Amino acid sequence: MDTKLTLKLNQEVIEKAKIYASDKKLSLSRLIENYLNSLTSDQPTGELEISPFVKSLSSGVKIPADYDYKKDRADYLDQKHK
Repeated sequence: MDTKLTLKLNQEVIEKAKIYASDKKLSLSRLIENYLNSLTSDQPTGELEISPFVKSLSSGVKIPADYDYKKDRADYLDQKHK
């Protein structure tokens, strides 16, 4: 159930928030609701929920922390153009 809430805020903050909300294609009410929801969420702040779409992009391949993709690409190009 939606309930009306009246807030007193600095006019400059309101204008900036309206522009931000407009850029994100959200209403100012929805933006504030999302923000308050994130503040009061039971989810630990370090953990973000990963959407099913992003999970579907994962290949499951583990890449070493010291992987040098530039060297690997250079080796590939050397082989390709021999």
